[in-house]
Amino acid sequence: MSLIDISGNLLFVAFIAYLVATLLFGGSIKQANATGNNTGKWGQLAIVVTIIGFLSQLGYFITRWIYTGHAPVSNMFEFTTAFGMFIVGAFILIYFIYRLTALGLVALPVALLIIAYASMFPKEVSPLVPSLQSYWLTIHVITAALGQSILAISAVAGLIYLLKAVDLTKPSKQRFWLEAVMYCLVIVIGFVTVTSTFGAMDYESSYNYVDKEGTTRKIIYNLPPIFGMNEYEVVEEHGMSPLVEMPALINAKKLTTVAWSLLVGSVLYLLIRLIARRRISAIFQPLVKRVNLQLLDEIGYRSVLIGFPVFSLGALIFAMIWAQIAWSRFWGWDPKEVWALITWLFYAAFLHLRLSKGWEGQKSAWLALIGFGIILFNLIAVNLILAGLHSYA
Repeated sequence: MSLIDISGNLLFVAFIAYLVATLLFGGSIKQANATGNNTGKWGQLAIVVTIIGFLSQLGYFITRWIYTGHAPVSNMFEFTTAFGMFIVGAFILIYFIYRLTALGLVALPVALLIIAYASMFPKEVSPLVPSLQSYWLTIHVITAALGQSILAISAVAGLIYLLKAVDLTKPSKQRFWLEAVMYCLVIVIGFVTVTSTFGAMDYESSYNYVDKEGTTRKIIYNLPPIFGMNEYEVVEEHGMSPLVEMPALINAKKLTTVAWSLLVGSVLYLLIRLIARRRISAIFQPLVKRVNLQLLDEIGYRSVLIGFPVFSLGALIFAMIWAQIAWSRFWGWDPKEVWALITWLFYAAFLHLRLSKGWEGQKSAWLALIGFGIILFNLIAVNLILAGLHSYA
């Protein structure tokens, strides 16, 4: 068995371990509700399984690094799996500080969805393009991903806070937006479902198109095309034809993936609502009824205090150094750079509002969720739809 096969098996073991640990954390929540003990045997077993999964994924990361000869953060598959790993690592650290098992019930499913999202991208090892052949890339990407993962814990704490604090029995804006957050999580599940289904079917349709430089290129769709590339021509088509032709700036293949995810995710959401006959947020609310709101607020705030400077180093300072080396300029208004700046400005505003305006509790929780939404938009929408210097991802 080759080193790359061992790496893939370790990632699979980690995924299964996180899944099992999520179920165990669910058992620990029920035990805590019954006995008041927040770290009973179920919680202890859950964190042990989580650590086993994290070490397994760390093994994946190291063995792939050895096999490829560079840090495995150079494409969407590698970066996204690393992001999921860092979220689990950040959760483990926070768990041993606060001993709050409810965090695992949200943090691990988020990591699972992110790793599942990563599995939809090509896993093959390919040579690095010249702009990626720099140790500053490794420093920049790993530090940025680590900062984002710590900031993600603030969103985890914020979501749990809102699930307990928001009154779901009365119509309100907060009830509406909390359910919207749950809907977005189901959309991600929809993405995993649709891409896995058509991937198992080996679906492919081929088209020629003209890129923004005027060059004719070939593109292969792995989902039935809803949007067509600029000035496309059919090479080999299976089933439906593109419904709308997109301009050269937009990656129509990736936009098609987003559209299918929204469609399938919406259907899944409606099915859950019909079967459960209540909002998804109401399904999870009983699991968090014993959590300490003040403790969750502290966790969310401290996560931002730690994650913000780490993200600032990785996504801005180290990124500018790498950009100068790779493209001979510190800043170029690339879509990825712009959204990194937007993310930084948002969390700077978060800390300002928290420290000077006293935005605590529910206001702080909502800000944490919005911030993580910006991070996910950068990870998913900017990478999948907008073309730029980071399109190699």
